[in-house]
Amino acid sequence: MSGTSLDGVDAALVDFSQAAPHLVCSYFQPYPQPLKQVLLALHQPAHNELHQAQLAANQLAREYAAATHVLLKKAGVSTKQIQAIGCHGQTIRHRPEYGYTVQLNNAALLTELTGIHVVSDFRSRDIAAGGQGAPLVPAFHDKVLRHTNTHRAILNIGGIANLTDLPPKKMTRGFDTGPGNLLMDAWIAKHQVKSYDKDGAWAASGKIIPALLQTLLAEPYFATAPPKSTGRDLFNLVWLEKHLTGNEASADVQATLLALTGDSIATAVQRFCTGAQEIYVCGGGAHNRALLSHLRNAMPQCSIQKTEVLGIDADWMEAIAFAWLAQQTLLLHPANLPAVTGARHPCVLGAIYPA
Repeated sequence: MSGTSLDGVDAALVDFSQAAPHLVCSYFQPYPQPLKQVLLALHQPAHNELHQAQLAANQLAREYAAATHVLLKKAGVSTKQIQAIGCHGQTIRHRPEYGYTVQLNNAALLTELTGIHVVSDFRSRDIAAGGQGAPLVPAFHDKVLRHTNTHRAILNIGGIANLTDLPPKKMTRGFDTGPGNLLMDAWIAKHQVKSYDKDGAWAASGKIIPALLQTLLAEPYFATAPPKSTGRDLFNLVWLEKHLTGNEASADVQATLLALTGDSIATAVQRFCTGAQEIYVCGGGAHNRALLSHLRNAMPQCSIQKTEVLGIDADWMEAIAFAWLAQQTLLLHPANLPAVTGARHPCVLGAIYPA
């Protein structure tokens, strides 16, 4: 898995032979900085972008293959023991309103470099059926994290934040709430040349700018009812900076961006996950102490904990989920939830590249 945060590759080796998925081994491989810059630039139209995108897809396949080999060596497992690689690819456009989404990856090259079946392009089939193509992980949450009597919600805070609502004896829903870490990451990268705000310490050193926060929260996306999904196409530095006067202290903007993430999540829970009693957090944002404190203050009615207490490491939830999605593809089992994505019907997701 490589997500909107553009930090690198999460490689997870998952065993599905028992009732609950078992994370056998994991490995994180950071992106080389030049690749990260290319991927970030590809989110906007540019000269010769088709050629650049294909070159980036080839490099991504090599990164994914390298991560696979390190992971298997670390685990002491041979390629012959692996059923498939589920590879999401790197999203550079997500425009379901126009009927398409683009995740960069050369799955054929990844198959060639690893000698393992590859399942990729998970989102296109759902979009073809009229859905958002995202989020897809709620189907996995529904399968393994639902509780018979307790109303749970699973909150993934990656570059974009998304919620899975698991009300007992009712239909699972899920949607993107808006920015997770991506605006905070972009702002600290610009002003402190850091990839992220560790523990939310820089944000905690600033003060929320109420007028700016209300302006940002006025973005129509936040009030839109699910199904819905979003990404860097909407939430990016250009979007942020058009709302700034230029006189704000940079730490205060960071504090306001943290509040934007926290308040948009809390409002989404209140509006669309009514009655949720427990929230379990995963993704990189689960390590942001200041953000979790903000969420607990904004939602005192909810118990908020990391997904570790449910037996799944917060850092590896999404990678495990895409391994599960790949398994569903090989079994020809539908793996989208129409109530989540808005698709007309359940679909078998993904394209298979046999070794």
